[in-house]
Amino acid sequence: MTRLTLTPGLVWQIRFAGLFYLVIIIAGLGAELGLRAPLIDLADAQGTAAAILAAPGQFRLAMAADLVMALCDAGLAILLLLIFRSMAPGLALSAMVFRLIQTVLIAANLMAMQIAWLLISGESGIEDAQELALVFLDLHGHGYDLGLVFFAVNSLIMGVLVWRSGVFSRIFGAGLALAGLVYLTGSALRFFAPELSAAFLPAYAVTILAETAFCIRLLTQRRAA
Repeated sequence: MTRLTLTPGLVWQIRFAGLFYLVIIIAGLGAELGLRAPLIDLADAQGTAAAILAAPGQFRLAMAADLVMALCDAGLAILLLLIFRSMAPGLALSAMVFRLIQTVLIAANLMAMQIAWLLISGESGIEDAQELALVFLDLHGHGYDLGLVFFAVNSLIMGVLVWRSGVFSRIFGAGLALAGLVYLTGSALRFFAPELSAAFLPAYAVTILAETAFCIRLLTQRRAA
């Protein structure tokens, strides 16, 4: 495996990748933690419906933020391929494919949110609509975690690429690989041991730290000496 050679074009690609990554982090965390989480209580269908109806703009903004995140994720997947393909074309292409699968799943998963809105807003005319809406909101959460399985594989591959790049410090590669393990473990718990999911949530701080650090590193890439 060869190492990256910095050129003016590659430096700009790295910086643009950092910009996309920054939007992804802000939009993703904003949608999930800042906008959606305060509205949804999976143990209370009526309370959730009331909260969403009281703040429809907030609920729709969460969907818009997820859509922006997915669009930027697709752009980032392509940029990272362009950055690393000269070094390891097979691994770079694999990383892009797994990231794009995650992107497609997250984008398609927004339909669950839209169905929940139609049920809660009364546009469906279905009896017990609030309880059914809660099922779709829960389905959205599971769909998100399914996407993170593929993102976990992407993170592990990216960890290898960054570690061997010769441009980025190896600590960033190790951080991305560790984030991949956290994503994979968290998703596995969500599907196969959901009673342990809540206890594992603090581990996601590792993913935020690792990805934010790598994002900043991309944004601050300097020209070759």
